[in-house]
Amino acid sequence: MIITVVFVRKEAGYKGTMKEAKQNVQNMTSGNSLKQIILFFIPLLWGNLFQQVYSLVDSIIVGKGISDKALAAVGATGTLNFLIFGFVIGMTRGFGIKFSQSFGKGDIALLKAYINNAKKLSLFTGAIFTAICVLSLNWMLTFMSTPDDIYHDAYSYFIVILWGIMITVANNLEITILQSLGDSKTPLIAMIISSLTNIVLDFTLIMGLKVGVAGAAIATVISQAVSLCICFYKIKKLSILGKDNDEEKIEDGKLKWELIAIGLPVALMNSVTAAGAMILQYFVNLMGSSYVAAYSACMKFSGLFEQFGMSVGLSMMTFVGQNMGAGEYDRIRKGVRQGLMISTVINIPLVLAMIFIPDKLAMVFLSDAETIGYCADFMPVLGACFLALGWLFVYRNSVQGLGNTFVPMLSGALEVIMRLSVGFTLGRASFRGIAMSEVAAWIGAFVMLMITYYVQIALKEKITREQYQQKFAL
Repeated sequence: MIITVVFVRKEAGYKGTMKEAKQNVQNMTSGNSLKQIILFFIPLLWGNLFQQVYSLVDSIIVGKGISDKALAAVGATGTLNFLIFGFVIGMTRGFGIKFSQSFGKGDIALLKAYINNAKKLSLFTGAIFTAICVLSLNWMLTFMSTPDDIYHDAYSYFIVILWGIMITVANNLEITILQSLGDSKTPLIAMIISSLTNIVLDFTLIMGLKVGVAGAAIATVISQAVSLCICFYKIKKLSILGKDNDEEKIEDGKLKWELIAIGLPVALMNSVTAAGAMILQYFVNLMGSSYVAAYSACMKFSGLFEQFGMSVGLSMMTFVGQNMGAGEYDRIRKGVRQGLMISTVINIPLVLAMIFIPDKLAMVFLSDAETIGYCADFMPVLGACFLALGWLFVYRNSVQGLGNTFVPMLSGALEVIMRLSVGFTLGRASFRGIAMSEVAAWIGAFVMLMITYYVQIALKEKITREQYQQKFAL
């Protein structure tokens, strides 16, 4: 197997890694795997945490600079935002699997062909979504029973966001390209600069020029464009993606279908996950405003704490994808074990906080003693199963890195089924039942993806051994 991999790299004209290192490009198919995963993970984590902090600051500026109703109007579009942008961003992230695999294989001509076709598909998808969503926004807001007193602000905010879909898609594609090549530092820098730009523009447009909620949307779109420019500039400077007159022509039609086949399930998985969140929100809404406030506070902390496990998972997608391309299955097994270990270590303190000091966490957002008490019932249930959520991220992204995005999509559907069934039986009876619905979804998806990973890696090893034996038997 090693002989075969080396042959492929030489045939593809793969260059040395010294120049790559200077450009933050990292080939993860050799060297200290634990060190590589950690070094890739840390910038991802800081970027995700910074984005969470920015989101909090943005909410404060809108609420304090305009009104509580303005903040409610922005919040009212949150589910739609998750549903729409989860799809298009998931599509570009799925494309990244092919980027990682071809880079790990050392086939730079194939890598560049995938990237060129992904750009065309992303442009087409972004244009279609922009047209459909802009034309149907009134209907979507009405369908979601958006209250009359915030309807105008909700429309004013989200219509600007929708006109920026193309920029968001392009930005996420550029970030995906860099991360697939092992560069998580440039996206971090881009995210920090764009977030700071967003905050400055929020103050300028909302507090200074009194533009209103549309100002927050304009700031968001412009900050995405700033990030896009930074990532685009870095990609243009990468020597491995430079023009090559001797580059082999690869049929675009076939590559487009390969990208669609691997990207569409990831996009659908994100949208299905958004649907699952809507289901639980529905059950909570039936309980009254105090429970809604408690649920919102709990999920803010859950979303913040999830960033640690999600960052490990995204690291595994790149690591597994590159090593899948290189045929380094033993290294994949080792890397996944190390990913599980990292996830466990970083999540243990978060688990302890959720179990033993949930009331202290809730006080960050809430003042009412009764509402804080609801959080004290809810959050320990999440904490008890939070390690499983971290492992879920590792297995889901590892399976995707192996090239299988269909089963992870099914795991998203399983999460919806678990939330719906447990929420219907327990969630209507108690607030703790809502928490049980959430963790039931985590555990169900975790078990499915864990089994899939071990079955798939074993099958790929078996196929590779048989191909190797047939080649040298001739």
